[in-house]
Amino acid sequence: MLSPRPYPLLRYAGAALAPALLLAALPDLARAGLVGEHDALSPAGPQAMHIDRLWRALLWGCTAVFALVTGALVFAVVQHHPAPNTHDLPAPARRRVVRVISFAVGLCVAVLSWFTAETLIAEHRLRGLERPEDDGHLTILVTGRRWWWDIRYEFPQASDIVATANEIHIPVGRPVHLRLVTADVIHSFWVPALHGKRDLIPGRENHLWLQADRPGVYEGQCAEFCGYQHAKMRLLVIARPEDEFHRWIAEQRLPAREPATESERLGREVFLKSSCVMCHTVRGTGAASRAGPDLTHLASRRTLGAVSVPNTRGHLAGWILDPQGIKPGNHMPPHAFPAEELHPLLDYLESLK
Repeated sequence: MLSPRPYPLLRYAGAALAPALLLAALPDLARAGLVGEHDALSPAGPQAMHIDRLWRALLWGCTAVFALVTGALVFAVVQHHPAPNTHDLPAPARRRVVRVISFAVGLCVAVLSWFTAETLIAEHRLRGLERPEDDGHLTILVTGRRWWWDIRYEFPQASDIVATANEIHIPVGRPVHLRLVTADVIHSFWVPALHGKRDLIPGRENHLWLQADRPGVYEGQCAEFCGYQHAKMRLLVIARPEDEFHRWIAEQRLPAREPATESERLGREVFLKSSCVMCHTVRGTGAASRAGPDLTHLASRRTLGAVSVPNTRGHLAGWILDPQGIKPGNHMPPHAFPAEELHPLLDYLESLK
């Protein structure tokens, strides 16, 4: 008869292997476009670079202290003396003990002072980056909602304002000013490869400066527990060259394009007659609610449900029919569209680029 003891070991082994398997799968997910870079140890901007330097200084400093303390403990065990306390030691041995303890205290003070200096230097450099000399900076209003991100690009002319969801597009090499607010509970904005965390607190506006030094897709997330779907409150920061960014902004300013086929026209009618208009905006139509994400250029986005699933026709159909099956607890209700209405609706939504 087999002993039951191996089974707990197998469970522990499985629990230990699960993160490794997930990490191994992340490159495939990134190639599929579902996630971007999500590594605080691979900084892609000046703010993240200063945080990375501070982290490495603390890491190596703590590692050195750990090694010294461990070595001292090993030495004490090997050089065990039968005397119960220092007063029973000979005078020369007592003096050595006092010197060792004094050296250890001095070393601790020096290391902690170094840590404090490194932290203050990093904080000073980060504050300096939050006051760029260029007054023509790009300002983006980021509103945290349970459980998605409302993104609005602010411009002096109201007609130039761009609204999207769960994706922040920024030009490479330029500092971008983020205004951070919340519509409900406390959230925390964090894009590890670009900056540290910044909280979104009800009744208060926080600010953050982001800069990406190379093109790429950088994944961010809410870093403050905010409810049932906190783990799936993610976003993408997409850094583009300057000319590509301006083309993207120009496209996003346009209203939804007119349907080109009979199926798309029918799909628009289905959309406008349904309860979808109670929550969503499609500029150029009668849908103008801001309770949910702006859908004017839905088809240009990479994901659905705050980076829950890729933005494909199948996932879009699943999100419309049964959003709770994809992201339980989210605020979108299911819609029981018959097939003769669902397919035209999908054609219309896929045309919103």
